[in-house]
Amino acid sequence: MSETSARLSDLGREVRDHFQANKRILSFDQYMQLVEQSPYLHLRGAAQYLRDMFDHFGTVEVDTPAGPMRRFKLFDAPWDDGDDSLIAQEQVQNAIYRVLTNFVRQAKVDRFILLHGPNGSSKSTVTELIARAMEHYSATDEGAVYRFSWIFPRRQPGRGDIGFNPKGDGSEIGDSYALLDEAEIDARVPCELRDHPLLLIPRELRQRLLPQLCERADLAVAGKDDRAAATSKSAVVLCDYLMDGDLSHKSKTIFEALLQSYEGDYLRVLRHIRVERYYLSRRYRVGIARVEPQLAVDARVRQLTADRSLSSLPASLQNVSLYEQVGELVDGNRGIVDYADLLKRPPEAYKYLLTTVESGRVTVEPTNLFVDLVFIGSANENHLNAFMESPEWMSFKARMELIRVPYLRDHVREIEIYRQQLPERQVGKAVAPHALEVAALWGVLTRMHRPDASRFEEPLKTLVARLTPLDKARLFAERRVPDGTSDEEAKTLRAGIADIYGETSSALVYEGRTGASPREVRAVLMNAAEDSAFPCVTAEAVLKHIAMLVRETSVYAFLRQEPQSGGYLDHRAFIDVCRDYYLARADDDVRSSMGLVEEASYAELFSRYVDNVTHFVRNEKMLNTVTGQYDEPDATLMRDVEKNLDVEGDTDAFRQDLMTKIGAWSVDHQGSRPDYPAIFREHFEKLRNSYHQQQRRRVSDMLNDALKVLAEDHSTLTADRVKAVRSMLSRLADDFGYDQFATREVITQLVRRRYSD
Repeated sequence: MSETSARLSDLGREVRDHFQANKRILSFDQYMQLVEQSPYLHLRGAAQYLRDMFDHFGTVEVDTPAGPMRRFKLFDAPWDDGDDSLIAQEQVQNAIYRVLTNFVRQAKVDRFILLHGPNGSSKSTVTELIARAMEHYSATDEGAVYRFSWIFPRRQPGRGDIGFNPKGDGSEIGDSYALLDEAEIDARVPCELRDHPLLLIPRELRQRLLPQLCERADLAVAGKDDRAAATSKSAVVLCDYLMDGDLSHKSKTIFEALLQSYEGDYLRVLRHIRVERYYLSRRYRVGIARVEPQLAVDARVRQLTADRSLSSLPASLQNVSLYEQVGELVDGNRGIVDYADLLKRPPEAYKYLLTTVESGRVTVEPTNLFVDLVFIGSANENHLNAFMESPEWMSFKARMELIRVPYLRDHVREIEIYRQQLPERQVGKAVAPHALEVAALWGVLTRMHRPDASRFEEPLKTLVARLTPLDKARLFAERRVPDGTSDEEAKTLRAGIADIYGETSSALVYEGRTGASPREVRAVLMNAAEDSAFPCVTAEAVLKHIAMLVRETSVYAFLRQEPQSGGYLDHRAFIDVCRDYYLARADDDVRSSMGLVEEASYAELFSRYVDNVTHFVRNEKMLNTVTGQYDEPDATLMRDVEKNLDVEGDTDAFRQDLMTKIGAWSVDHQGSRPDYPAIFREHFEKLRNSYHQQQRRRVSDMLNDALKVLAEDHSTLTADRVKAVRSMLSRLADDFGYDQFATREVITQLVRRRYSD
């Protein structure tokens, strides 16, 4: 055997083993054994299947501006290492899960899930990830799903029609035709609706049998509206589809014809059943269908008996009209149908949803189509508002679950969108530090609304009224309060973040509805990447193209908004805000690269100060670890720190207040070491600013010298000075990722805008 043949033989063996291990083809008897072994997995409707899929991938708790929230890991696309994952939108995820749980509890899907929001707010990403997760879940043991086909064996000369002779062999289901070789089969008639195999059991018998199967497996059968049971896998809510449903028209017709031919011998009918495991697929529209906003019918039928390929059907079926149902509702049955941009279609095109969503039935002449699926769709906010003004809205309102999908208001998480969508290999250039940050921040600032202080109680009311767009953005994303805020005010602001974040949640024009969409910001980044004037994508390149975009007022509706007081909606002014923001961050990068004091040093200094103050207030001496002697607290250290903190007047009272705050914090955090940066955020900010001012001249000189070194014009500098500059430049590159062009640009901007005096 050649090497190629051996390799193919190995592949063939693996495919066969995988096929058999996954129980791809079963007789009805074998399938019922699976049901009895794991009734929970096989007695689920579409809603419970999707809800369990959410649970299968797990959850993690994340911190959001709205507070701690559960995030479903399926939206992180773990099967593709996070490719095309959903950034943020935890409120949307939990809303969908809540609706699915309600469907499970009431044993049927009776509402249409409509995701609505502005263009580019990730509505399609949400549904796409659910569909992708369904594909992967269906390939697991827990997510296995089954359908059936009708098998008609080849007729033998002189024996009549096998399986249709009422005087034939005994009624043994073990003589199933399911596993016959293809050469022994005359016809296989699939069920295009993928009816659940249990629907082959007559309804009255099924209604008795399914609870019995659960009881034997110690699986409780929960009643409708039992919320606790609906969220537990130790109980199952038997859905209406399985308890009251019936076979599709074609399968029902074949079933009745066979039952009549066999004079009621039900087991002989089941011999014709081949149960098949199938896998959900977007590409092949198996259990997952997408309806585009075109004017087409979503389901239709065609007569099968005119199809010559089925001419080998037994005589008992030759005179029976069999209809094949096709269309998106058929493709999505027992799964999900996604209606993209639903409201772009005229209402007449989707009025059938009024009855279909509620009853699971749609009339497609000459048959009725019964489905078990979850209906989900998306709509632009403007289209939804227009629809709400139409006479049809009241009919649809009671049958829709509206889930809002706004733009993000957290620039830190928005950065991940562009990092994911614009990897350097796609951009073709290096992306400099803070470039994506500037783009994300500008986008978020355009979405911010001026808060209505009258909605809040004092003392939060006064603090909210002072918030600038940047203050608000940083409060949401970084939990950072504005400079100059006292410790008490900071505590009040942080406690009110969730209320500020949700202020406009019930408003028609809510925060996150307007502003620059991620698509538009992405276009800015792509334009910056194409700009030949910039060898890499820098913050200044991004700001340049943002400035070009804000001139396009006739193209972008959000640019035509009137600026509000406090700097809100002033999209052009946000360019300077973003520049100041990124230069402050770049300034920190430079200082760190110079080896100047960092946050840990402030903490160490403040810790020594508190240690001295503690002994001073208690009138105690301190152990000098060098001499081993007990000395008085270091008055010079305390005085220097207090000078930097702008302490005026009674220093004794200030020190006593310091100890009181530490004591109060310790009561709330027993057993924890005091977190001085958290307790005294305002003091740390003052220490940092004071130190920055003290080091300003040193930084300015270093930046000017760096420009000379970068220009290869450093003849006036000493060798030691050149060495220090090169060390700083090396750290900028190694620690922060600045290439030579980005370094020159950021240093030039710092000298021009922050160190020009």
